Amino acid sequence: MKEKVELVLKKYFGYDAFKPGQDKIISNILDQRDTLGIMPTGGGKSLCYQIPALVLPGTSIIISPLIALMKDQVDALTSQGIAAAYISSILTPKEVQETLINAAHGQYKLLYIAPERLASESCSNLLLNLQVPLIAIDEAHCVSQWGHDFRPSYEAIAPWIKQMPRRPVVAAFTATATPRVQEDIVKLLHLEKGTTFITGFDRKSLHFSVLKGVDKKQYIDQYVKGHAEQAGIIYAATRKEVDDLYKYLSSQGYKAGRYHAGLSNEERNYSQDAFIYDELRVIVATNAFGLGIDKSNIRYVIHHNMPRSLESYYQEAGRAGRDGDAGECILLFSPADVHIQKFLIEQTVMAEEREQEEYRKLQDMIDYCHTTRCLRQYILEYFGEKNIADNCENCGNCTGKYELKDITIEAQKIFSCMMRMNQQYGSTMVSSVLKGSRAKRVREMGFDKLSTYGIMSDLTLAAIVDLINLLAAEDYIHITEGKYPILRLTRKAVPVLKSQAEVTIRIQKEPEAAVIDSQLFLRLRDLRHEIAEKEQVPPYVIFHDSTLKEMSARLPADLNQMSSIPGVGEIKLAKYGQQFLDVIINFASENELTASLTGGEKPPGRVAAAKQPVSKEKNKIPSYIITWEMYNEGKSIEDIVNERELKEITIQDHFLRCAREGLKIEWDDFLSEEEEAEILAVINEVGTEKLAPIKAALPEEIGYMAIKAVICKNKLA
Repeated sequence: MKEKVELVLKKYFGYDAFKPGQDKIISNILDQRDTLGIMPTGGGKSLCYQIPALVLPGTSIIISPLIALMKDQVDALTSQGIAAAYISSILTPKEVQETLINAAHGQYKLLYIAPERLASESCSNLLLNLQVPLIAIDEAHCVSQWGHDFRPSYEAIAPWIKQMPRRPVVAAFTATATPRVQEDIVKLLHLEKGTTFITGFDRKSLHFSVLKGVDKKQYIDQYVKGHAEQAGIIYAATRKEVDDLYKYLSSQGYKAGRYHAGLSNEERNYSQDAFIYDELRVIVATNAFGLGIDKSNIRYVIHHNMPRSLESYYQEAGRAGRDGDAGECILLFSPADVHIQKFLIEQTVMAEEREQEEYRKLQDMIDYCHTTRCLRQYILEYFGEKNIADNCENCGNCTGKYELKDITIEAQKIFSCMMRMNQQYGSTMVSSVLKGSRAKRVREMGFDKLSTYGIMSDLTLAAIVDLINLLAAEDYIHITEGKYPILRLTRKAVPVLKSQAEVTIRIQKEPEAAVIDSQLFLRLRDLRHEIAEKEQVPPYVIFHDSTLKEMSARLPADLNQMSSIPGVGEIKLAKYGQQFLDVIINFASENELTASLTGGEKPPGRVAAAKQPVSKEKNKIPSYIITWEMYNEGKSIEDIVNERELKEITIQDHFLRCAREGLKIEWDDFLSEEEEAEILAVINEVGTEKLAPIKAALPEEIGYMAIKAVICKNKLA
């Protein structure tokens, strides 16, 4: 059996060896034992059920909620000469019926279906009569209500399997499951004689970093400019932010796409397909994008906002570098992200226990954004891994791009203030007291009489809140769960208060630009794109980037040498080998290079592939820009109103529009830090859907412009 498995691996998939853990999982399945495989994205989950399906007699059923993944995997399998099909909502009723009839005649080795299809009596009855040796359940975390993507349709899988005349071996797979979710998967899918294989959650090729206090739009602009030839995803929390970023990048001359649930099916499908087929290099999207997208050459994932949970973040960030090459995962954090996620939790109808769990996960995510220890260690420990090294040498907190800073005095001030407030308030109130705020509520509670009142007046409110979050991430402060979290000191804070321990943090610097790909790789990529267009399949179905880079490095001189490159199986060698070999031979001849399989030279040279953004002339200066230019000349709002003979509210709207488009506005001209703290506290309670309830809950002297400024500054709508 082992020889047969190795033959299938080489013949169809072009690999000589398995990735870590794959061989054990495959052996367990072939030994007819139920299996739970926890493998990181890019760890090769699909091979763990595809190879047994090819070895075992009959038709294996793959249950997946991801339509795009079904289609991509079936395209890839059929291109390798493997009989496979899928049943999903994108097929017509006639196509579904034809697929089921073909399946009944045993024409497929793999049949992909969505879990919702099991509720269809006609579909279910036909599937029950097939010879099914294996049922593989992808995205198995969806069965648990404690997972980040619970789907009720998954609860019907185990009862359906129980109806089968002969129970097949059942294998479940996921990339993101905490220990609690793993227990649920085994229990709810009724995995018998179950063996759990955890190959690890680590993605060593991914570089993680969190940036705070940066101008997000400007940072993204510069990053995309420096990585113009690389594919990347930019995630934003709301549809509005997606639209704004998309318009901004497009106005700068970048070929970008967008994806969210508010767009038409046509635009969503266009953006997704154009990105998959390498026609677009960057796509801006909500978390609705990416599930089941098997694009292997995504080089970076930027989160414009903090996601709600580490499960969501790791799944989304993990879409970078699926081919095993380096990927960059950057999270741009701002305090407003917390308000956005709390608002989204509050808008979702759920049981109280589930809501508390969502708040707990959100706090874990906030802590991740503020920790100064190894980011990879934080993630892996969250998913239950133990004995993780303190320094991974491949995250923003471990790469030496920091300066050490002692904040023991600041920590003592914060801890002392919390104690004098009886540890009964949240970060907004505590930071207001430390700042010395004259806010009405601070005075009413008598906190302006405390000895800690105003002892951090040299810092901004945002900086104090940031320190509180950092201390919480390092376990000096516990933040209670729920809609109105309260700060509590932990045992770890006691020796700091007594001056028996110090608190040291690291100040972050920005990451460097990427290395440009070799000239030969770019030529091979162009050829791949031409072939993919003719065959109407995604480019990575032809060859992954990692395979093209191996070709570029090894310079195979004939088809025999080409066949030894990982990812080049017999079928692909016969279909595409000569075309790629011709490009390599021509390039080697032009540059007087020799094949490097036996130690020859590697192709030299780098190309400056980055494109400069296109500047667009403006025939007419927009009115709001004129306002902004006058403001930059030092004129007051009153001066601008009088000179331009416009209403004050019009000028105010000009400033808000400028801010939304990334122009610098000094917010201190419109509101004080104390007013901002009061407004944020009210918004946290009533939301931002309407301004009137916010205004009604604030002192009369705080006007609508101040409210709008806070919402705009913190990107809360």
